[in-house]
Order: sequence, then C-alpha cells, then structure tokens
Amino acid sequence: MSEVTVQIPDDLGIIMRRHASINWSNIVGEAIRKTAAEVELFDAIASESRLTEKDALALGKKVKKGMWEKVYKNLV
Repeated sequence: MSEVTVQIPDDLGIIMRRHASINWSNIVGEAIRKTAAEVELFDAIASESRLTEKDALALGKKVKKGMWEKVYKNLV
C-alpha cells in the first residue's frame, strides 16, 4: 500500500485531534479515491472527444458572453 503525507492547517489539526476516534486516514483515502475516479472518467471522456482546446476555449467564451448578456438584461 502506498503512503501519502498531507499537510493541513493548524486549526484543522486541532479539530482532528479533538475527534481522534474518527479514522481520518480512511476519510482522506476515500476523498482521494473519489477524485481519482472523477479524473479517470474525465480522461476517458476527453480521449474520445474531437473538441480541440482552441474549440473548447471559443465555446467557453460564447457561453460566458451569453450568460453575461442574460444577467445584464435582468439587471437593466
């Protein structure tokens, strides 16, 4: 099994020490597993996509512009 060292803010460490009965290692492991599964799914979807990065950026700009126009229209 692999081992990972994680740095956390002091205030979080205090809370974790107060609740020492909780298996924090399992919680962190599950969070990593969930994120890794999401990344793998994204990779699988992206590997079959014909959308280029340039296309994605252009589409993103259109979406942002459309959203802004809708919000602006509601403000005026």
